[in-house]
Amino acid sequence: MPTTIELESLLRETGLRVTRPRMAVLGAVCEHPHADTGSIIDVTREDFGAVSHQAVYDVLRALTDAGLVRQIQPAGSVARYESRVGDNHHHIVCRACGAIADVDCAVGEAPCLTPSGNHGYVVDEAEVIYRGICPDCSTDYPSEKNDPLRKETSA
Repeated sequence: MPTTIELESLLRETGLRVTRPRMAVLGAVCEHPHADTGSIIDVTREDFGAVSHQAVYDVLRALTDAGLVRQIQPAGSVARYESRVGDNHHHIVCRACGAIADVDCAVGEAPCLTPSGNHGYVVDEAEVIYRGICPDCSTDYPSEKNDPLRKETSA
């Protein structure tokens, strides 16, 4: 979690005024990567006090537009926010509980994948969503290989 001085510096470097709501929301996103808006509102209210839903949405939009925060929205999920920006990393999503984790870019620089055809576009980013079962849920969802209930038959 960045310090108060570091959060203020981040805001100033992008040309945003330092305000208590911006500090609280940016701090919440830094402290809780991949949090949804409702969770960010809850954390902001714990740290800041009374703040409206609209104020948090407005701050998230300003932080996203300034490049301090990235919005991700895996299929079937609400919008989520993270402060890890500018490195073209990807995400892995648990099919069971929806937990999200970062996955570093496959080759370390953007774009880490080359499309088979670019249709004339200049590609500068690739976004990949991996799906699977997280370690916490894996005991409830054994793989075919490790499932003792699944007997392998030979023909």
